[in-house]
Amino acid sequence: MAYETINLDVDDHIALITLNRPDALNALNDVLMGELADALKGAQENEKVRCIVITGSEKAFAAGADISMMKDKSFVDVFSGDLFTPETDQIMRVRKPIIAAVSGYALGGGCELAMMCDFIIASETAKFGQPEINLGVVAGIGGTQRLTRLVGKSKAMDMNLTGRFMDAEEAERAGLVSRVVPVKKLMDEAMGAAAKIAEKSMITVMVVKEAVNRAYEVPLREGLLFERRAFHSLFATEDQKEGMAAFVEKREAQFRDR
Repeated sequence: MAYETINLDVDDHIALITLNRPDALNALNDVLMGELADALKGAQENEKVRCIVITGSEKAFAAGADISMMKDKSFVDVFSGDLFTPETDQIMRVRKPIIAAVSGYALGGGCELAMMCDFIIASETAKFGQPEINLGVVAGIGGTQRLTRLVGKSKAMDMNLTGRFMDAEEAERAGLVSRVVPVKKLMDEAMGAAAKIAEKSMITVMVVKEAVNRAYEVPLREGLLFERRAFHSLFATEDQKEGMAAFVEKREAQFRDR
């Protein structure tokens, strides 16, 4: 399927989704969000895809939600239409790992989209922020909730109340991103990580994603129980037998997703 605001390439079990609204610094409008949700749904359903990478340009991952699309809408418009909810719900339904490869601006909705991914690899030029307060609104797709869980109350309050940007070095220190690399190496690093994930048992990969995400939803005791039962359940798979046999026999495991 041809898209208007994103590019989709599937190769070597990796779906690479590139946001493509260069004139608007990849600002998120209803078309882009709809196409992104559709591409992610397709990647989830495509048996050949084992990992997903979302990226933008060197200048901007996504500079925010599209203000020109929103400025004339009323409360009734955005509430009755449930602005951004169907698309973000679809993103969160994806069970395969999603890596955000971020260079340049990831602001407002762009920062929130990156945080919806399973982890973020950033270039040295990346800048994160939730500047919605400058527009007279609050973040609407996770900027007060996911950001607080990732970097803590103080930094989340600072960013949401002042609108200041966080550079890549601070973002790594704060736990927002997993690693920072030179701009020219960003896609090699992200695709390399995706390739490594694609080698694993897809059953185990999806269980790991569920278990880590569970940590943000339940108390520690319940999370530990969920993790332990997930660990126990994987002993019913052929991949567990193969993985442990390969380790003992000092060879590469050949997982079959069974």
